[in-house]
Amino acid sequence: MKRYHSFSRKITKSCLVLGALLIGTSSCKDLLQEVPVSQVGSQYASTPNGFEAVVKAAYASLREYYGREDAMTLTVFGTDTYTMGADGSFKFVNQYTSQIDGRLSITNNIWNAFYIAINTINVALDASESITGLDPALKKRRVAELKFLRGHHYFILVQMFGPVALLTKGNLTPTKEFSRAPVKDIYAQIIADLEGSLTDLPTAVPTGGDQGRVHKAAAEHLLAKVYLTKGTDKDAAAADDFAKAATYAQNVIKNYSFSLLPDFASVFSQGAGEVNNELIFATQYTSEPITNIGTGFNSTTTSTVTINGNQTHLYFGMEYDTQAGMQRDVLNGRPFKRFRPTDYMLNVVFNPADRAKDSRYKKTYKDTWLSNRPGTYTTPIFDDTKKTLTFASGDTTIYIPGVEWTREQRAAKKYQVLVPSLYRANLFPVLQKFLDPLRPDRTYEPGSRDFIMFRLAETHLLAAEALIKQGKAADAVPFINAVRRRAAWPGKEKDMEITAAQATMEFIMEERERELAGEMHRWFDLKRWGVLVDRVKKYNPDGAPNVKEFHNLRPIPQDQIDRSAGGPSKFPQNPGY
Repeated sequence: MKRYHSFSRKITKSCLVLGALLIGTSSCKDLLQEVPVSQVGSQYASTPNGFEAVVKAAYASLREYYGREDAMTLTVFGTDTYTMGADGSFKFVNQYTSQIDGRLSITNNIWNAFYIAINTINVALDASESITGLDPALKKRRVAELKFLRGHHYFILVQMFGPVALLTKGNLTPTKEFSRAPVKDIYAQIIADLEGSLTDLPTAVPTGGDQGRVHKAAAEHLLAKVYLTKGTDKDAAAADDFAKAATYAQNVIKNYSFSLLPDFASVFSQGAGEVNNELIFATQYTSEPITNIGTGFNSTTTSTVTINGNQTHLYFGMEYDTQAGMQRDVLNGRPFKRFRPTDYMLNVVFNPADRAKDSRYKKTYKDTWLSNRPGTYTTPIFDDTKKTLTFASGDTTIYIPGVEWTREQRAAKKYQVLVPSLYRANLFPVLQKFLDPLRPDRTYEPGSRDFIMFRLAETHLLAAEALIKQGKAADAVPFINAVRRRAAWPGKEKDMEITAAQATMEFIMEERERELAGEMHRWFDLKRWGVLVDRVKKYNPDGAPNVKEFHNLRPIPQDQIDRSAGGPSKFPQNPGY
């Protein structure tokens, strides 16, 4: 059992209580226009117990983003490394069609969830000034946690939407007066919040009942990414952004007790392994129904919906469960067939020529399925070298070698061999890092894995990227090589090292995906590097025909525009939508 279930349970209970107290006077749909916080809620937040409960509710907002369908769709789909599988949901997001507009539910849900959270945070920060009876040091720490969360939420919003409403005070009176703040002002607030939190956040990673709360290293990791991103934004960049990014990333690497785990695969161990030396910060999930199953608000249908835990295990699977010798089970997952790796991902990022030294292809993609439905089969059989197949329980039924085999090689096997020429929308290599075999049954959707937000391997790559941006490739090499040596098969560590000449942005673009595939970074990475449109056109044939430069921003929710005073003239839509 994870050591921080206690804090996780408290988050959920607080969110349920504060839902009535803090947003009971308006619907989520009217978030920025009506009264999202009642006077009762403000008074409650001014008490020691109420203030603590509001802080826990603010943490719960991370679960509305990390490991959820909405954000996964917006960060994995429509990139150079993942395109659409056979599942039909939100294919148009990958295809960049005109269906992406201000009515898009997944962008609207994130907008509403984060602004509800920001307003909750603002109310708590306002109330903190007058709270009595709370230990002063603890109050400072909680204020720092709230500032971190607000900075985090605005960082996601500014990357997705560009100029957004910048709110730093709790909204206690009805108003429709909202406007879009300049990007540079939003970044200034993000940095003020994050840097302002550093003094009062604990240096040590919280343990026991506080495991899962933010700490100083998490803030420094996020600051590294904020400065790295800001440095590439023409509306906000400053000359020292990359230097600051490198400093913050190196602080995390050098000044704390984190270390890269010896084995890449162990980073994604479930259960007790989820608390490890490489993990910096994670969104918490548990296997407890009271935490994973609850009610939320759907801003599109204005109705309650079920909140389904960590959903990432659903989206990367192939249709193994209809194949000869197989049926759906808990171990292999419930495959929604949503995200399919591109040829670029499989043949360039994970170059077959490098797999003898780099373990990450083997440890990232599942390659073997064992029979859980023994018998003799004539269909369905995708391997055209077989007419019938007979399996005993536990026999290999499907193997994905990751490279092409001859018909003779495939025919010699007593199981189906899925080679690249046979990949299709429902049959493809399966990203296995998110599979959740601890679910109680094969139909159960709520996942219990924590979603890793920040880990040390990424910190190394952020440091390297910031140094390369400054023309310091030689200084970047040790950070890249530390990650690559960890990824090496035993005895191949030296073969994985690169030189300063190889430490280029093109290399970083591929190395980040070898290390971080599926971890909700890629769309933001491509946008930061200014190559989203170019790479989608080159490597994502489903998105290539329609992607345009304006797709570097997501559409502003139309409800927000319509219900703001002045409408589109005061709160305009992003160009192209």
